[in-house]
Amino acid sequence: MGTLNDLHPQALRIAAALRARGQKIAVADGATGGLIMASLLTVPGALDFFKGGGVVYSFKARNVLLDLPREAYDGMTSATEDYALLQARGIRDRLGASWGMAESGSAGSSEHPMGVASGRSVAAIVGPDVERVAVLETDSDDRIANMEAFTRNALDLAEGVLC
Repeated sequence: MGTLNDLHPQALRIAAALRARGQKIAVADGATGGLIMASLLTVPGALDFFKGGGVVYSFKARNVLLDLPREAYDGMTSATEDYALLQARGIRDRLGASWGMAESGSAGSSEHPMGVASGRSVAAIVGPDVERVAVLETDSDDRIANMEAFTRNALDLAEGVLC
């Protein structure tokens, strides 16, 4: 089985929880490369619970997708709790969703522009009266395995908060 087949049951549970609440989520994928969004979009009728999002993979993409002033990032580096929370808030607000989710990390096999160690990921989810993060350290340089692990970490966080 492929990654999306493996993640589909979890996406179904997240979708059911959001639908039951009448709420929608927006996602800023980072080192996951869009796998968080792709997982959620395996659920038929995703428009009921998914507002949209994007892959925040460069400073330009970050600036366009999140529309936050540069000063908002002062003193921050990627793959930290504060950075992931800022991005989760930013995508939620930008797309007018009830919930925002973001992942920031370094999948590996190349040097991260901010010096983040390969295998580090921080997922964040923000919503009505809730802000949570989940840090994952795989200690691996296996890019594909890290992308999959980072996606699972983010979906585990969302499921834990929403379900």
